[in-house]
Amino acid sequence: MKLEPVTGDDPRDVLRALKSALHGAGPALGLGLVSELPGEVRPGTAVVVTTSGSTGVPKSVVLSRDALTASALATADRVGEGAWLLALPASYVAGMQVLVRSIVADREPAILSGSFTPQSFTAAASMMASSDRGQRIPTYTSLVPAQLSRLLDAADEDRTVLTALRSFETILVGGQALPPVTLERAETAGARIVRTYGSTETSGGCVYDGVPLRGVNLRVLRGEVQVSGPVLAEGYLGNGELTDAAFPRSPDGTRWYRTGDAGLLEDGVLRVRGRIDNVIVSGGVNVSLDRVERIVRTVAGLTDAVVVGVPDERWGEASVVVATRGESLRRSESIQLEEARAAVKEAIGAHARPARLVLVDELATLPSGKPDREAIRRAVAALH
Repeated sequence: MKLEPVTGDDPRDVLRALKSALHGAGPALGLGLVSELPGEVRPGTAVVVTTSGSTGVPKSVVLSRDALTASALATADRVGEGAWLLALPASYVAGMQVLVRSIVADREPAILSGSFTPQSFTAAASMMASSDRGQRIPTYTSLVPAQLSRLLDAADEDRTVLTALRSFETILVGGQALPPVTLERAETAGARIVRTYGSTETSGGCVYDGVPLRGVNLRVLRGEVQVSGPVLAEGYLGNGELTDAAFPRSPDGTRWYRTGDAGLLEDGVLRVRGRIDNVIVSGGVNVSLDRVERIVRTVAGLTDAVVVGVPDERWGEASVVVATRGESLRRSESIQLEEARAAVKEAIGAHARPARLVLVDELATLPSGKPDREAIRRAVAALH
């Protein structure tokens, strides 16, 4: 089966190619860093998504028509059917799935015009109002936490943004952990938020508010979250060794995806604790940067902070908090650092306290909107 890359930033190009790929009439769609990919893929492939990810290691994930369709149908089963607004890059799996859900539902998606701003989001949302036989058609969208934060900030000053947020039946928010304070703000504003968990390897979000979608199963094996079900990718293109390592089979033949995330299953509800490998050794003690980051984000002005590890002459490695200026301008940087250190000490212990706070104008991000942790780490390391 032929694989054709889609280049450029126009999501309509992706939509056209995706329709053909899902219906089986056209070639498979190549998204992302596709210049090095072969021209042929196995039959049944719909999309190959190549991404560098937040760690900077490129992977080409093979997604079948069946997996993408299963994901779209399971989402409709959970949140309902209606019209979708694309507010994310179409080359990112969460954005691509907005298009897949629209194709499966046989509805044209609304597409945000130009770059994401509260104004462009509001304009697109206002154009979606429609009905069928007198019944309002529900609307849905998918965002990352940083986008939701921008909309909430704007809604404080502009009621039209608030109206746009409230107009959606459900707003899926994923890509990274949603800070509790942001979720509380959204719910207070009247936005209906569903937190999603998943990855490109699971055709996007497959666990909503901690509960797996229909057909998806979870297990935690030796502390690692693993996923099975019809939404799983075929593997990594041209890398059988990595595929076998990431998608093992249990003795009964069930195929699982090893997420690399630490988590717990409590009464059927998944609680993700962060990346298993996002750990530094500081003074001979293992410190989970994900856990430190969750605590730091409870401090006023550090809601969207990123915590990275850098070499340290005294401790071997140390954690550094990186945050944007803004609310931080109203308060002393040293006070914020001390508040963050105190919060981490109380929750985890003195050994896990961050060493520094670095304020920047803007955090480096990936096209998906996630923080580019590797770029942030390199920038902080260069300051030493």
